[in-house]
Order: sequence, then C-alpha cells, then structure tokens
Amino acid sequence: MESTIEPVGGRAEVLHRGPPLIVVAAVHAALVIVGLVISAAMGGAFPSPFAPRGPSDAWFAAQAPAVRALAFFQLGAAIPLAVFTATVASRLLFLGMRVAGVHIALAGGLLASVFQAAAACSLWVISQPGVSEIPAVTRPLHLLSFATGGPACIASFGLLVAGASAVAGLPGLVPRWLMYFGFAIAAAAELSVLTFVVPFAAWLLPLARFAGFAWMICLGALLPKGSPGR
Repeated sequence: MESTIEPVGGRAEVLHRGPPLIVVAAVHAALVIVGLVISAAMGGAFPSPFAPRGPSDAWFAAQAPAVRALAFFQLGAAIPLAVFTATVASRLLFLGMRVAGVHIALAGGLLASVFQAAAACSLWVISQPGVSEIPAVTRPLHLLSFATGGPACIASFGLLVAGASAVAGLPGLVPRWLMYFGFAIAAAAELSVLTFVVPFAAWLLPLARFAGFAWMICLGALLPKGSPGR
C-alpha cells in the first residue's frame, strides 16, 4: 500500500494510492448495462432458465451474435469488479481497519468476479458455431451460466457489500445510511440463493445487482483516501 503526503490545513495528510474507486465502479456498472442493452437490441429478451425449453433452444440457435456480445461485456465487467474489490480492501487496511470484515469483503468480491467471468465463458461457448444448434449442449451451458452469473455471483457480491459496509460504516468512515443501504443489498443478495429451490426468488438477483451498482459508486465517492499524518 503506497502513500503520498499532501498538506491539508497546515497538517500532512497521508493518502492511499490506487485506482479511483468511483471510476472503477462506474466502468463495471456501465459494462454490465451496455452488454444487456446491446444483447437485447440484437436478439431480444434473453431466455429465462425456467422458461420452456423449445423457445429457449430456438433463441440460442438463432441469436448467437447477441449471446457472444453479452459474453464479451460480462467478461469485461468482471475485471473492474476485481480491481474495485482489491482497491477497497487495500484502502480499508491502509486506514487501519485490520479486521475480518476486510478479508470477507475481499473474498466475496473476488469470488463474484470469478463467477461472473465463468458465466461469460459459458455464454461464449454457447455462441460458437456447431454448439448453439445443439440443444443437448446449449441447455446445460445455459443453466450453468445462470447459476454462476446469477445466484453464485450475487451471493458472493453480497459478502463484498456486507463486509465493506460494516468495516467502513461502524467507525464512521462513511455515512451510516450507506452502511444500512449496503446491509439491505447484502441481505437481498444472500437470499437470492433461494432461486435454486424457489424460482420466484430470482427477482432478488437484479434487485441486488443494480442496487449494488449504486452502492459501489457511493462507496467510491465517500470512502476517505487517507487520514491526517500519523
């Protein structure tokens, strides 16, 4: 963790040196949203894993370019998520927060990034010639991409949100409202695992994901970069 010294009100302030969190968070959110919009514009609504197999299989066979575009942006979004996670953990440690919550946040964010990348890779495989036309192959890959990019990714993301919110909010590094907002997102994210047994719970996935974008940007804007010279 590198630092620099800048004078603030006659005192020296030690600043954490790293990527700007608000920019990294915005890039992650933009890539996810742009990927969804472009994919929908190219091929229409992405089929639900709980929808009847016939229309779903036909969609994958006809819309391989849309699937490939979605895979591209989802994989791209996984990278800034990992960068955001590592930077948040580094900054919290730099600010003196040497508690388990920092490492919980780090583990959750990195797992979420890996799961999102795995979902993107599954989608890319589906989009390849000779694969998208074979329902016996596309169906399990579709389910795998949903499981990894949906409940697995979002539940792991919830650990990032919960850990960072607690560590930054309890000592007052960020406002309490942001901490409580993070706890609400984390609760929705963890409950989204119920999708595996109750498909209706799938509505929690976009709720936690898109609210999580707002949380990431707010945390990036409000988390201090440093403290008065020690």
